[in-house]
Amino acid sequence: MTYWARQLFKQLKNDILLKRLHQFEGTISKILSMGMIVVIIAMVIDLGIVITRSILTTSPGDFLGQPVIDIFGFFLSILIALEILENITGYIRSHVVQVELVIATALTAVGRKIIILDLNRISGTTLIGLAIAIFSLAVSYWIVRHSNRSQG
Repeated sequence: MTYWARQLFKQLKNDILLKRLHQFEGTISKILSMGMIVVIIAMVIDLGIVITRSILTTSPGDFLGQPVIDIFGFFLSILIALEILENITGYIRSHVVQVELVIATALTAVGRKIIILDLNRISGTTLIGLAIAIFSLAVSYWIVRHSNRSQG
């Protein structure tokens, strides 16, 4: 077998492998998206149950306390799940991880954590850690967004 024939055979093997890897990634992405849909539906049903229970069991004057914070936590969890589904959908569409969307999802998750935080049970160190996480994510988001604008 000549050198050129071996190179051609090697290239064909690489092309077949890459095609199979691409198909594998596509299949896994589709399975993940279907799983996220099931999770989101379950979360929406759970949110409906929590809202119904809160309305039926909480007196009108007490509803604006912890029940509302719990409901906000559920809403934000559903939004985070939708953003994750959008990440997966974007990957299926273009086979590129959208870094800006991933960082926005992380910012939403940390924001959710702060909203539902019980300040009586949290240490100062944890608050500092959350502040550093938010600052780092915000700076990262700004850098990625700025570089995307510069390229486009």
